[in-house]
Amino acid sequence: MTDNALNAVALYAAFNTFILLWLAVNVGKKRSEGKISIGDGGYMPLIRAQRGQSNFVEYVPMALIMLTIMALQGAPALAVHIAGIVLTLGRLIHAMHFISEDAPGWQRMYGTIATLAVLVLSALGLIGHALF
Repeated sequence: MTDNALNAVALYAAFNTFILLWLAVNVGKKRSEGKISIGDGGYMPLIRAQRGQSNFVEYVPMALIMLTIMALQGAPALAVHIAGIVLTLGRLIHAMHFISEDAPGWQRMYGTIATLAVLVLSALGLIGHALF
């Protein structure tokens, strides 16, 4: 069972890697458009792109660590898949908000809610597992 759960973590780590790469390419495009090699040059499209990438890097590693610990502690693969799907869809929606300059605010909000839900619920589950 743990192997299936670890395979699930691997799947969502890979999917989220592609989201990170998408965000990184977007930052590169904005740097090229603004002719900026270091910093942000005060160029708002680049600042927005960098913020989207930074937000991803701030939250996804801990979420994947939480999924990994869940798998190692014997969580069912289904639980890891559910958390991984919610995380990945949330991060995809959140990234869409930062890729498009005129993106609707709901993308950022729902992407954030999905990410935080995975973090909170996995943390509570791990605390419960550790204590009981």
